[in-house]
Amino acid sequence: MVNRTIMAFDFGTRSIGVAIGQDITRTARPLTAFKAQDGTPDWQQVEKLLQEWQPDLLVVGLPLNMDGTEQPLTARARKFAQRLHGRFGVQIALQDERLSTVEARSSLFEQGGFRALDKGSVDAASAVIILESWFGQQA
Repeated sequence: MVNRTIMAFDFGTRSIGVAIGQDITRTARPLTAFKAQDGTPDWQQVEKLLQEWQPDLLVVGLPLNMDGTEQPLTARARKFAQRLHGRFGVQIALQDERLSTVEARSSLFEQGGFRALDKGSVDAASAVIILESWFGQQA
């Protein structure tokens, strides 16, 4: 088995959560959350993180409706993924992220109550859930 470093993004219009994980352990941990201006992050911050971690693959959460259909945010997340690939040349995978934020909020609340529910923590925890669900779908 190859040990790849994989970075996941929970795309949002105001904040983008980031997590990092390893293929060999199939585990992820939260890194940070970037502020975004209408879905556009500070690309220099993204570049710095990519240089630091040197990921082999980027997984971007794909926000879908509960019935699996696309919503307006779905196209914006796809565009964000295309921009990541275009700017940095790293391979991209898309991962269904339905209920990742709900699951992240629940988990953080169990760990630390309402104080643990700041926006950055929730978005980074959502990115962990996205990455771990991606790991779960790999053979």
